[in-house]
Amino acid sequence: MTPIAAPAALAGGLQAALPGAIPSPTQGVWHLGPLPVRAYALCILVGIALAVYIADRRVVARGGPPGVSLDVAAWAVPFGVVGARLYHVVTSPQAYFGSGGSPVDALKIWQGGLGIWGAVAAGALGAWIGCRRAGLSFSLFADAAAPGVAVAQACGRVGNWFNNEIYGRRTDLPWGLKVYEWDTGAGSAVRDASGSPVLLPGTYHPTFLYEALWCLLVALVVVLADRRYRLDHGRTFALYVILYTLGRFWFETLRVDPANLILGHRLNEWTSVLVGLLALALFVRGYLVSRRTSHNVDDVTTTQDV
Repeated sequence: MTPIAAPAALAGGLQAALPGAIPSPTQGVWHLGPLPVRAYALCILVGIALAVYIADRRVVARGGPPGVSLDVAAWAVPFGVVGARLYHVVTSPQAYFGSGGSPVDALKIWQGGLGIWGAVAAGALGAWIGCRRAGLSFSLFADAAAPGVAVAQACGRVGNWFNNEIYGRRTDLPWGLKVYEWDTGAGSAVRDASGSPVLLPGTYHPTFLYEALWCLLVALVVVLADRRYRLDHGRTFALYVILYTLGRFWFETLRVDPANLILGHRLNEWTSVLVGLLALALFVRGYLVSRRTSHNVDDVTTTQDV
C-alpha cells in the first residue's frame, strides 16, 4: 500500500465505522394544536435573549444604566430581522422572483433565509435610534453588544441544523453530516413510499457547526481582548466583525447551496472581504480616536498639576 493510499483507506474505514457521525433532525416544526412551534424561530429567540443579557451586563460594566440594552434591543431586533431578510431576498432573488418562484415566500422568514450582513447593518441603524432615544453612546453600546451578537449567531446556526440547511460539500471525515431531502413548507424531511425519511447520498461538511463554534470562539477572544486592552470607540465591535469575516470567508468556500457568483466566487465571499476591510478601517479609526482622547486627558491632567 502506498503512503498516499493509506490515509484514504483509513478515512474510508472511519467512514464505514461512523457513517455520518452527526445526524440531522427529521423535523423542525411541532404543532401545539393550531400553533406551529418552529425550532429555527426558537433558536433565534434564544440568541436574542442571550445577546441582550450579555450586552446589558457589559453596558453596566462600562458605566451605563441597567436595563437600557432591552430598550435599545426593542429597536435593533426588528430592524435587524427586516434587514436580514431583505439581504437574503435581494442576494438570492431567483427563489422568489425567478421561474417557479413565489414572491409571497419572501415573507416566510420562519422557513429560514436571514442574511447576517443585513442583520448587522439594519440592526446597527435600529440600535443607533435606540441609543439616541435612551441617551446612550452608540459606540459604547456597540462595543458592549459585540460578543453577545456573536453568541446569537451561534444560536441561529443551530436553527439551520434543524432546517437541514447551510451544509458544505461532500466529505468522508468522521464528523460528516447526514442531510435529509427537505420539505421547506412542511418543515420536515421528505418521506418515501414506506414513510422513511429520504437521506441525501453521502455525508457533508457541517458548515453550520463550524460557524457556530467559530462565533463562540470569536465571542471569547473579543471579551478577553477587551478585558486586556480596554478596546473602546468601536474597536471591540470592529474586532468582532474582523474575526467573524475571516471565518465566514472560509465557510463560504465549503458551502454548496445555490448562490450568485461574481468572478467565480460566491457573493458572500466578496461581502466578507468588503465588510472585513471596513471593520479594519473602523478599528484603526477607533484606535486613533482613543489615542487622541488619551492625549487630551493627559494634557488636562498636566495643566491641573502645574
